[in-house]
Amino acid sequence: MKIEAAVLTRGGIERNFEANNALEVRTLELAEPGPGEVRIRVAAAGVCHSDLSVINGTRPRPVPMVLGHEASGYVDAVGDGVDDLEPGDHVVCIFAPGCSRCLPCAEGRPALCTRAAKHHGVGELMTGHRRLSMDGAAVHHHVGVSAFATHAVLARQSLVKVDADLPPHVSALFSCAMLTGAGAVFNTARVQPGSTVAVFGLGGVGLSAVLGAAAAGAGEIIAIDPFENKMQAAMEMGATRCIKADADTVEAVRAATGGGVDVAIELAGSARALESAWGCTCRGGTTVTAGLPHPDERMALNALQLVAEERTLRGSYIGSCVPQRDLPRMFSLHAQGKLPVEKMLTHRLKLGDINRAMDQLDQGTAIRQVIEFDQ
Repeated sequence: MKIEAAVLTRGGIERNFEANNALEVRTLELAEPGPGEVRIRVAAAGVCHSDLSVINGTRPRPVPMVLGHEASGYVDAVGDGVDDLEPGDHVVCIFAPGCSRCLPCAEGRPALCTRAAKHHGVGELMTGHRRLSMDGAAVHHHVGVSAFATHAVLARQSLVKVDADLPPHVSALFSCAMLTGAGAVFNTARVQPGSTVAVFGLGGVGLSAVLGAAAAGAGEIIAIDPFENKMQAAMEMGATRCIKADADTVEAVRAATGGGVDVAIELAGSARALESAWGCTCRGGTTVTAGLPHPDERMALNALQLVAEERTLRGSYIGSCVPQRDLPRMFSLHAQGKLPVEKMLTHRLKLGDINRAMDQLDQGTAIRQVIEFDQ
């Protein structure tokens, strides 16, 4: 079938995305779903820094590629062997699914699935196929999703059914921002009631971590970012204090908390921010990073502190989540008013606005934006 999609044909575009027409809205051919695959009608797709990182070359990916990984939609058709979804079902997309057969999946860590990593790294669905083409040539899938499009074909494992009563522009934000940010709080850091938490980087994922820390009962939540509008948003979502990200951030946090926070969570995607997060953590504390810096970035670490202060440094990919387990729990918390993810939504746009959305994301004038498709 013919679809409209935003295609990246060249990487390394560092800024001025609208002027450079970084993503081209083109007509593509989408093949029918094969065995174990599902076609969805995309309803809403969030605009995330992980998409921007592919455009600017921070996260190199093969091109041409249809971007977009944080999304929700409705099942349109199913391939052979898919018997638990049917047309009309509301679903959210998962960019780090599990195959259920490899060792990480067997250990309950689907985010580290070796099969998904193998296929997604070369632009394939987990099934090993590409279902997109343009002018007769194959087009790559972005982490098995490619949701900046009117329709998408995904592996069944890349979808979770939504039973909660949520509009698609809200459910979409759970598929990446909330899983990653709140998941880092709940699963990776295991924040305890009354603990002190610092969150570095207040984009959609960072604000999801703020919401998660509040839902977990953190006693103090310090939000850190260079942008005033984002710090104000954090205060509206449960932060108890904001500190501007600058050269004095570490000293300011340590002074405000009497020696550092119990948990520092870095979501800025910067080795420098990670160093600051580490510097803000108290003796015996935990530093978690879920940001995605350029692969060439390195951080300096006082190795002695790991032992002498029993400090912990942990990575967190998609919030160390098991989406089939964690999404229903997060939907329940949302229904109770404890994860009001829609508060971070600053722009609702159309597919033709995609490059403007990238500019706004890059400039810090937007927090979470959603591309919506006519239903």
